[in-house]
Amino acid sequence: MTEILTSPTAWALLLSVGLLAGFVDAIVGGGGMLTVPALLSLGLPPHLALGTNKLSSSFGSGTATFIYFRKKLFDPGFWKHSFYSTVIGAISGTVLINFINTYWLNKLLPVIIFFVAIYSFFSSMDDNHQQSLPKKTPSLRLKQRVQGVALGAYDGAFGPGTGAFWIISNIRLYRVNVLIASGLAKSMNFTSNFTALLTFIYFGQVNWHIGFALGSSLMIGAFIGTHSAIRFGAKFIRPIFITMVLIISLKLGIQAWF
Repeated sequence: MTEILTSPTAWALLLSVGLLAGFVDAIVGGGGMLTVPALLSLGLPPHLALGTNKLSSSFGSGTATFIYFRKKLFDPGFWKHSFYSTVIGAISGTVLINFINTYWLNKLLPVIIFFVAIYSFFSSMDDNHQQSLPKKTPSLRLKQRVQGVALGAYDGAFGPGTGAFWIISNIRLYRVNVLIASGLAKSMNFTSNFTALLTFIYFGQVNWHIGFALGSSLMIGAFIGTHSAIRFGAKFIRPIFITMVLIISLKLGIQAWF
């Protein structure tokens, strides 16, 4: 952890990862699969890495949320059940993770990141769905609540890949196109990030200097990535992104287990 606080090279590496993570997270989700391994690789303890990542991720997801809302690709009133369910899930997941032993968290995180990357790689992101919102029905509200609690809890507890999970499940549950799915994903990702951040702050698991520095580069990456997603779509970045994630997660897995 001392290296990143004193080495210009380490700072430059972290900010570069943040820029790339913000860019790909705004397009296909899953920026945490780059930032969390980067923080762990630089020596932060797992709980501190997760809490610091929530601080930085809130900047990136907040920037993307604002742009999607401004472009009318996210309707807060329509997704209100997703919002409060995500808050409940995020609080539950964050409280739970703070009671897990650091030794087991070191072992568990690389495995989770690896399988999230594999899942994202093989999951279809079909962009041939409708551009309008689905009809409001009791079934829709139930889907929103279950999805919000489940993904909010995962984001609060771990985080990496949450954006990708949101996009993929939005497309499959609501049959909307990838831009509407991304607008909802970023908004709910911001909701769970900020909720989890408040809980991590309560437990004292946030490095403010690293979090703000990484967050600034995530904001720039998110700004570029969101506009790129709206203009070009998402599929062009996925093979490169997943390949990088697999390499990083394998490196962390080898360090943790062998």
